[in-house]
Amino acid sequence: MIENIKHVAVIGSGRMGSQIAQLLSRVGKYSVTIVDLSDDLINNALKSIEADLKRYFVDKGKMTEGEMKDILARISGTTSIAEAAKNADFVIEAVFENLELKKKVFAELDKNAPLHAILTSNTSGLSITEMAAATKRPEKVAGMHFFNPVAVMKLVEVVRGAFTSDETVETVCEMARKLGKEPVVCKDVSYGFLANRAYGGLMREAIEMVWERVASPEEIDKALKLGYNLPMGPLELGDMTGSWGLWASSEQDRIRELGPEKGRLHPLVRWMVRAGYTGGPGKKGIYAFWKEVLSKGP
Repeated sequence: MIENIKHVAVIGSGRMGSQIAQLLSRVGKYSVTIVDLSDDLINNALKSIEADLKRYFVDKGKMTEGEMKDILARISGTTSIAEAAKNADFVIEAVFENLELKKKVFAELDKNAPLHAILTSNTSGLSITEMAAATKRPEKVAGMHFFNPVAVMKLVEVVRGAFTSDETVETVCEMARKLGKEPVVCKDVSYGFLANRAYGGLMREAIEMVWERVASPEEIDKALKLGYNLPMGPLELGDMTGSWGLWASSEQDRIRELGPEKGRLHPLVRWMVRAGYTGGPGKKGIYAFWKEVLSKGP
């Protein structure tokens, strides 16, 4: 039950993992242990959490320095999954989107976490059922997919695997609500779950319009933002999150799950990625590719 959850382990200290850890400590008041491969990665995550708290809360008068220090004091780090899991009541895995890697993480979590602990994944589309199969507690494994930026986005997709229990689903939903989020529940037979699967159609058409030179990425995004009241256009979102590189690396998974028509990488995205325009922090994406390549010549 949600009242019995005191300590949470977050596996992976990247942008999503660090944001989730901050939310757990700041809103949930949980004791949090983050895990990554090196002390440098963990220290960078802790610095990032402190910088975000200062920039978005302390400097804006929404939080005192003392409150910030209390939040940071509840977050620790380790390079050992076993160490983080041994006292965890709840786990959120947020490592790279690779199913085999996630299955290894879940197997290790299962060996070391208490029997009552719920194990969740922040995956945006990979099979919860397959991750659960790497454990001896598939009924206690679920998806808990946060959206970026975690502090702002209200949605959390709670994903039910083939053997996830009703009790686990309800506890994960309660956890999301306690963190100030709105949960929606779905089954993991839907690749991309709910939001990303539906959004994929919008993204595909936006990419196709750039490919046909109908308009620039900026104009397409502007039309969608103003026409449908979206906070960010799909193409600028792809640039920000690095969707192009992620799509290229997961093409075979998408073809397997969605079929060749929906799953195959668009020629424009394939061309962009081959040229190094993958998107993501500090990297060029479709906006730059339009200006530097597509807008020139025939």
